[in-house]
Amino acid sequence: MKWYLMAWQRCLQFSGRSRRTEYWMFFLINILVAIAIALMDLMLGTVDEQTHTGTFSTLYSFIVILPTLALTVRRLHDTGRTGWWVLISLIPVLGVIVLLVFMALDGEPGGNHYGASPKGGMAF
Repeated sequence: MKWYLMAWQRCLQFSGRSRRTEYWMFFLINILVAIAIALMDLMLGTVDEQTHTGTFSTLYSFIVILPTLALTVRRLHDTGRTGWWVLISLIPVLGVIVLLVFMALDGEPGGNHYGASPKGGMAF
């Protein structure tokens, strides 16, 4: 849970680096929260029959865009890539696959152009 909260604390920080653990734990908890909110939409009857979208689910999706984008940019920095690589996800299917591969790669050891390694000095 601390990784999820860390991403929210740094939601406006597009500089620096983020570890794989921070990215994937945020991703996992975000999926679980989205499922819980979708179930809440179903139970409360706030799902639009035409678009099949829930009011609270849509609201959560908009709220989580900025932290997700910032975390993705920091994760790309950790692999030594510029944050502009996030735009590759606009290419249908192939772009998303490439971005997921980048997110799964280990970060550059030591410092790089974007800062010190986030693994340094952290005992886990």
